[in-house]
Amino acid sequence: MSDVPREESRPMQPAGESPGHRPAPAEKGPSRAVAPWVRTRLRAAPGAAAGLALLVLVTALLAAAVPRVIDAYETEGLRHGIRTASAPTSVLEITSLLGVTETGGKLRPASLEADQDTLRSLLPAPLRTVPEQSSYGLRTTQRVVGLDPWLPMPSKVPPQFTLASPSDLDAHATLREGRMPAGDPERPEAVVTAETAEKLRIRAGSVVHVPSVSGSPVAFTVTGVVAPREPARPYWAVEPLLRTPLLARVPDPLQVKYQWQAALLVSPRSAPALLSTLGAPEVFWRFPPASGHLTAADGDPLAAALDSVAAGPTMVGIREVAGDDAWVSTGLDELVDAYRETRDVISPVVAVAVFGIGAVAVVVVAMTGGLFLSRRDAELTLLRARGASLPGIGLRLLGETAAVTAPAALLGLAAAVALVRGPDTPGAPDLTGSAPLLPSVLGAALVALVAALVLPALAVLRHRRIRLHGAREDMVDAKPSRRRLVVELTALVLAAGAIGSLRLRGTSDSGDHLVSAAPVLVGVIAAFLLVRLQPLPLRRLARPARRMRGAVGPLAIARAGRASSTGVLPLLALVLALTTAAFGGSVLAGVAEARDRAALLSTGSDIRVEGTTEGVPVTPEVVEAVRGTKGVREAQPVQVEYGLELPSPIATDQPMSSALVAVDPAAYARLAARTDNGAFPAELLASTGKGGPEAVGDTDRVLPALASPDVAARLGGRAMLLNAAAGAFHVKVVAVRDSTPAVRGENFLVVNAADVTNRRTTVALATGTADGPALRAAVAGKAKDLAVTLRSETRGSYVDSPLQSGAEGLYAGAIGAGAAYAAVAVLLSLTRSGPERATLLARLRTMGLTRAQGRRLLGLEALPPAVFAALGGALAGWATVPLLAPGVDLHRLALATAEGGTALGGTRLRADPWSLVLPAVAVVLLTGAAAGVQAWWTGRRSSVKELRAGDAR
Repeated sequence: MSDVPREESRPMQPAGESPGHRPAPAEKGPSRAVAPWVRTRLRAAPGAAAGLALLVLVTALLAAAVPRVIDAYETEGLRHGIRTASAPTSVLEITSLLGVTETGGKLRPASLEADQDTLRSLLPAPLRTVPEQSSYGLRTTQRVVGLDPWLPMPSKVPPQFTLASPSDLDAHATLREGRMPAGDPERPEAVVTAETAEKLRIRAGSVVHVPSVSGSPVAFTVTGVVAPREPARPYWAVEPLLRTPLLARVPDPLQVKYQWQAALLVSPRSAPALLSTLGAPEVFWRFPPASGHLTAADGDPLAAALDSVAAGPTMVGIREVAGDDAWVSTGLDELVDAYRETRDVISPVVAVAVFGIGAVAVVVVAMTGGLFLSRRDAELTLLRARGASLPGIGLRLLGETAAVTAPAALLGLAAAVALVRGPDTPGAPDLTGSAPLLPSVLGAALVALVAALVLPALAVLRHRRIRLHGAREDMVDAKPSRRRLVVELTALVLAAGAIGSLRLRGTSDSGDHLVSAAPVLVGVIAAFLLVRLQPLPLRRLARPARRMRGAVGPLAIARAGRASSTGVLPLLALVLALTTAAFGGSVLAGVAEARDRAALLSTGSDIRVEGTTEGVPVTPEVVEAVRGTKGVREAQPVQVEYGLELPSPIATDQPMSSALVAVDPAAYARLAARTDNGAFPAELLASTGKGGPEAVGDTDRVLPALASPDVAARLGGRAMLLNAAAGAFHVKVVAVRDSTPAVRGENFLVVNAADVTNRRTTVALATGTADGPALRAAVAGKAKDLAVTLRSETRGSYVDSPLQSGAEGLYAGAIGAGAAYAAVAVLLSLTRSGPERATLLARLRTMGLTRAQGRRLLGLEALPPAVFAALGGALAGWATVPLLAPGVDLHRLALATAEGGTALGGTRLRADPWSLVLPAVAVVLLTGAAAGVQAWWTGRRSSVKELRAGDAR
């Protein structure tokens, strides 16, 4: 399998014979058994066998680990989306309206519980629920007014109550005061939470009256006060009003009014009393979804199950149990659809990295087979000359390689299963988690098969005809065949088709592997082109190099121009590795750039300070506190007024609102230019000199304004009167910008703060890299109702899905693996040419070449192919990015929320200079270093062995 001593590399002789010797006379007794071919060859070259086993083990580990990694982060992405969703969004709720003539038998707790069990059994797999968080009961769909005068009325508006009778209240609440409710429909009882009791001054023993359909109020006796257990869990979180009262604003066009909204938790035995109220009661069954059992393969079946529940066969069964007017409401289908859409968009982008690293691995494995073949070429040639058949040679070589690759692939598979476990799943084996084994087994088996077949296939192809010993095999003599031309043209057609398909359709079809292989095909075409072009410039350099002093330079260039034709595989491996690294680095750089941009557009600056509710002022003391925080370079106050009604030149236009932004033009223009967010010349917003309190009543003033496109189209080119909290004045649009730092994704008008009548800072925008806790402490020391938003924290919020982080990690791993395989390709290439170069150096040493000159010769000879590979890989990577960019949208991979992506208008792929230059330079440096070490070691060895008489090397 590798380079072995001449005595051991002779062709195998018949049993009991050796070259040049006659068979010994037969001895009496049993004959001596001949050692098996495979064992003999492996013992003859243990180092080569170990090297092949190591390469196969690592490659099989990667091939088996990749599907497990993809399955793991897709599984965790599905579970994460359901687990982290808000309870009102994810819970599946079945409701059925009740009338005043409804009998109480159906509303008994036992009947509702039986219906709950039946409904749960109807839910199709893989949809499962969490029984301990499920609930059922009655509730009012409309809030009813509390009629008691002792209830708090902030704006002389009586409070409103939601009446609900959730099941298993004892298991989900702790009694703080009084007792749990019992009662009956004639004497209904209820409890309230501690927060409700505190805000509405309700105690154990209080009686709350609500209106009824008969005219006589229904009295609910409050028997106790409870505290929710696990208030963040679905039982309480689906309807937050059950645990926490709300001071809500009452719709009133004349004045601002508020009223309390709260809930009374009615006893299930008293639930029929809700039929007598004006609350339009309904019966409900709530089923929080379970996610721990789901895997990546359950995404599509789960969507189909939810479709069946919403409007399919399952809905028919639900209505047979819950009533003909039963309705199912849930946001779980939207969560699953979002997951599937993100997965389908990310998968083709990830497949590009998988195809790239897979292609490089295949080429490196093929190079290993080529190395073994070159070391045993003389042996196989002699075997063929003595009558050995091609099938016989192929089967013997297959036995050798299979004995090494099969155990190594099995060990790689075991290592991948042990190291990469899927998320824990109930019922799954502890060793594998939720990740399926079949893709990993197939990947490892494919690696073993390729590694085992490379050497026999190459040997059969190379020795299908009797070859002359010592025939020339460099690029000068080797002429491209018609078959090679057909292969190259086929690859060119496939690459053109893949690129065209990707540019036209994008990555919408996750099963289109030709599209995912587009960068690999581009790299293959580049490698084929380089192989044809590489000798040309070296030949042109050979003539002027002859005028150089000394023989090292001209000889190195001449030998590089006549490099072995077997250098196609190393060149292909390097070009593919560099193309994959360039594309993958551009993807990661594009994702990082998109997140930085989205975070900047969201916050408007590095730091944003504004009120937790609209209208909270940011005082000058707060602005000074922000400026004084370590790391803050500049802070400027901004006045933002939301919801400003815009006038229209046409009376029939629909109402339109906008945000009015009052700024210091000079500072704000610097910020807009630095963030590349609606930059404008500060002179556009020059002051009219008529602002401040003294300008009150002067509505004839015309303020120049910067506007968003919709606002500019609304106002036109005329001065229009605005009646805002900042004052009454005319504005005229002088410039249009798509965005501005002060507001996010809204219509806006930006004016000079010096010209407004009522100056009131509501936002502070600052630049710098301040520490978040220190900045918040400084702001909190001046005001309590202000929120501090950092761009760095906002950027982190865009990575909230394991789908994103998993895909990014896989891309980074693919780049690293590609770099490792590129290094192996360089070393294999130098190792293959080592014996021939050592012989050359020994012969030149006899002609007077010094040891130092020999080292320089070997080092310089290896650099031109490396330089060509580096340039070709960098150019192929640079060409791949713009060719494929129109079909690759990184929005889903970069941003977890739609807000940033909307502001960006999509995330496009752009070439990353560092990803193009650094890998290419690294390849040249690695080749130079490896060639230098090889030259140093070769120079130390004796030349006697290389110059033995009769050696044809």
